[in-house]
Amino acid sequence: MIDADALWRALRARHPRLRVALPADARVTAQHRGERYEFRSRLDAVGQILRLAWVSDAFLAQALYRAKARLQALGVPVLPRLAHRLAMAIAQISIGDPVLIEPGVYIIHGQFVADGLVEIGSGVIVAPFVTIGLRAGDVRGATIESNVSIGTGAKVIGGVTVGAGAQIGANAVVVDDVRAGATVVGAPARPTAQGAG
Repeated sequence: MIDADALWRALRARHPRLRVALPADARVTAQHRGERYEFRSRLDAVGQILRLAWVSDAFLAQALYRAKARLQALGVPVLPRLAHRLAMAIAQISIGDPVLIEPGVYIIHGQFVADGLVEIGSGVIVAPFVTIGLRAGDVRGATIESNVSIGTGAKVIGGVTVGAGAQIGANAVVVDDVRAGATVVGAPARPTAQGAG
């Protein structure tokens, strides 16, 4: 029998700390926006985080997800739900409690859903209207390795692994593993001719 409390404690212990995750997220967000992404000091990093939260709804929602995860790890009641609801209201971003996102992920705009036992590596780029979801009756979600690009409207369904550096085309529906470096398109997603070699 699975000890659910132990499982949640172990999962929450793996979430990166705010002081690590927020600056990494801000750095990659600023870089992709063509802005200054090298921070001169801790105070400069805080200023850039606040500026990005002001100008980018998606970054603000991502910061709220980070706050939610940290508050849950600390056992704080109510506030994690409030952070989650705010992220949904501000940018239509819904990142479930068991989702683990490494520092340095870029969410281009809002309209992003991820739920289940999902892991997203650093350097991942998530376009709008992306869903990383589950198959009915299974809480295992996808593992998205580092430096993956997920195109607008793509769906990644079930306990698949998307290898490092892979590219998922717009509106692709990924239901099988994607090898590292491959480019997949279509529904169901298949490697392109140049991504297959």
